[in-house]
Formats: sequence, structure tokens, C-alpha cells
Amino acid sequence: MKHTHNFYRDLLDNLYDGVYLVDRDRTITYWNRGAERLSGFAAGEVVGSCCRDNILVHVDFRGRMLCAEGCPLAGAMEDGIERQAEIFLRHKDGHRLPVLVRVAPIRDAEGCITGAVEVFSDNSARMADLQKIEELQQQAFFDPLTALANRRYLELTLQTRLEEMARYGWRFGVLFLDVDHFKHINDRYGHETGDTALKMVAKTLAHCSRSFDTVGRWGGEEFVAIIVGVDETDVLAAAERYRQVIMHSALGVGSETVRMTVSIGATLAAPDDTAGSIVKRADELMYRSKQAGRNCITSDL
Repeated sequence: MKHTHNFYRDLLDNLYDGVYLVDRDRTITYWNRGAERLSGFAAGEVVGSCCRDNILVHVDFRGRMLCAEGCPLAGAMEDGIERQAEIFLRHKDGHRLPVLVRVAPIRDAEGCITGAVEVFSDNSARMADLQKIEELQQQAFFDPLTALANRRYLELTLQTRLEEMARYGWRFGVLFLDVDHFKHINDRYGHETGDTALKMVAKTLAHCSRSFDTVGRWGGEEFVAIIVGVDETDVLAAAERYRQVIMHSALGVGSETVRMTVSIGATLAAPDDTAGSIVKRADELMYRSKQAGRNCITSDL
């Protein structure tokens, strides 16, 4: 029996994953070498301690302290159900390590729960994959220069808003904005300054937008704003707010001050609109603002 016990201990000690056992009082009775390697704590430092003493200070993605609330080990011993979770433990050196934990109750010959086992493995690779996926999603939907939504995201949002309008009657407006004399800025000051000017306009638009509206870069020096829950007066008020704030912004280029203005087309979505038709209408209205002298708003409201 002792030989068998040593065999299983040696087997567990040679696992890459961390493994530890607790009794019904959540006292740690075994701590393998994988647990030592992943946590930085030697077996002698933790065996005999209670896991509720917060040795590893487990927290979930919301920052909730699991040793005090929602402990997987305690839960498994209470209801006998295995658990799995992605959490963070605190390494002995102080840094946080993402781990995947799997917990199962331990039963005696009569089926009574006498403790629990937790297996935890380094989850850094998965976390890196999730971060990469998030970065790719941002690349897919956000404009890298201005950090606003890109054309693809705007098109998807327009489609969603049209569906909401058809289903619930929620009206929304679309503004098409074009930076005036942008080619002159590029030609006189260079493309780097032109990019800086676009970023300034983008930040100005973002900062004076409501949190539930969507502003994005359509392409080049063109921007689109989707204003929800509005009527004719609200759409025009939003357009005027954008125009005024941008007009009173300025970009310093050496000893010169470059001021920006935008021409705007404003419209409300109609029941028979598509994402393409409403943008086209707003774009045509914007060109009428250009023809009217720029730095103004044209609408069909």
C-alpha cells in the first residue's frame, strides 16, 4: 500500500500542472511540484494551512476575491459537482498569473465527500490568444489612425439601427461630415500634419458625442455620425454642435495656427432606407454644403 501511495505521489509530482488537495476544513494536505513551480510557494509553506487564508488570493475577471466568496473548492464540497474556471492567482513574487482551474470533490468508500482536489494550469497562452482576438476585432472594426469606428463598423451599425426602427419605431439621424480644404492642409504642411489634423477632428467628434451615438471615419477626411432617438430638431442641433466645436478647435504647426471646419449633410432615416441609401443622401447633402461655401449644414428636414 505504501508503495502504491508513493507511486501516485511521484506521478502527481511529475505533472506539469499544479495539483493540491484539501480536507473538509479546506486545510491543504498535499501540494505537488507543479503547484510549487507555478505559484512559487514550496509545499512546506502551504501544507497544513487553510486555503481560505488566501495564500494564492484567487480573483476572477471582475476582481472578486474567490477565497471569500465563490470558492470553487468549497462549492465542489458542498454540492459534489465538478467545476472549471479561468481565474488569476497571486504568485509568491507578487505578480498575477492567469490559470485554468479544475476542481472535483474527493469521496471515501461510502461516497461521503472528504475533501477536494484542484488542478491548475498556466493559462497565459489562452489569455494571449484572447487578447490577440480582441486586437484583431479592433483592427476589423476600428480605424487605426483616428481610433474611431471604421466604415465596416458604421455600415453594420446602420443596418442594426434600421432594423430597430422597423421593429420598434426608433428614429435616428445620419450626419455626413467632410473636412474643408483638407488637400490644402496636406499640400502646405505635409501628410503627417494632415494625419494629425484628422486625429484632432476625430477626438473632437468623439468628445462632443453622446455615449450611445456612433461616430466613425468613413474614409479619407470623411466622417459619419449616427444619432439615435432623435427628431429633426435634434439632428440639426447635433450637426451644429459638431460644426461649432470643430470650427473653434485649432492645430499648432510651428508658429502657425491651423483652424479646421467641416461641411455637413444631415438627414433622418426613412422606413424604406437601406444603409447605402441613407449614407448616399447624407453625402449628397454634404456636397451641397460645399457648394454653399463650406462650414455649413445642409439638410432635407
